Amino acid sequence: MSAIADPINPLAEESAPTTRCRIIATAERSFREIGYQKTTVADIAKTLKMSPANVYRFFDSKKAINEAVVERLTREVEHLILTIADAPGLSAADRVSEMIFALHRDCLERCEAFPRMHEMIEAAMTESWDVCRQHVDMIVGAFERVIAEGVRRGEFEVADTRIAAGCVHAAVVRYCHPVLVSTCPDAPVPPLEAMIAFLLKGLAPAR
Repeated sequence: MSAIADPINPLAEESAPTTRCRIIATAERSFREIGYQKTTVADIAKTLKMSPANVYRFFDSKKAINEAVVERLTREVEHLILTIADAPGLSAADRVSEMIFALHRDCLERCEAFPRMHEMIEAAMTESWDVCRQHVDMIVGAFERVIAEGVRRGEFEVADTRIAAGCVHAAVVRYCHPVLVSTCPDAPVPPLEAMIAFLLKGLAPAR
């Protein structure tokens, strides 16, 4: 069957963005319900009542589909974190705290609702690390912006805001990484509140 047209399928006549969005949404649902490893491009195509060739018109591999799914999920998280980072009326310490709690809650909710989600995250880390790296860079950048504002206001005292932001992110990865949260739920770690208090004390001006 030609990869250029799928005459029996009305979706083939739709615009590329619309079809791409449907493919991504279908793939995400399948990855969550049966897992990334068990989902095939043929499964995605069958659900959409189109041929696999038509799916390949928009994505050249399952890896590319997974990249798009992970990008959509990370954008949702990034929007949440940026909203908190820009929240008016909160101290820098409060915003750092809320950002960490938000990352943790979002991860817990997704992992509890979709226990197989870690499979597509693991695949992205193995096959498409750039997608994950860009997300990490964005989250660290949001922390850095808030920390820099805290330094200007005298709430924080750090020599390098980028390094400080990276340290904060590294310290809370255990609480907000889907793979770690879903596969190691009983690993001994300090309570999140204690970790946040420890980090804020480290950012505070020395007495």
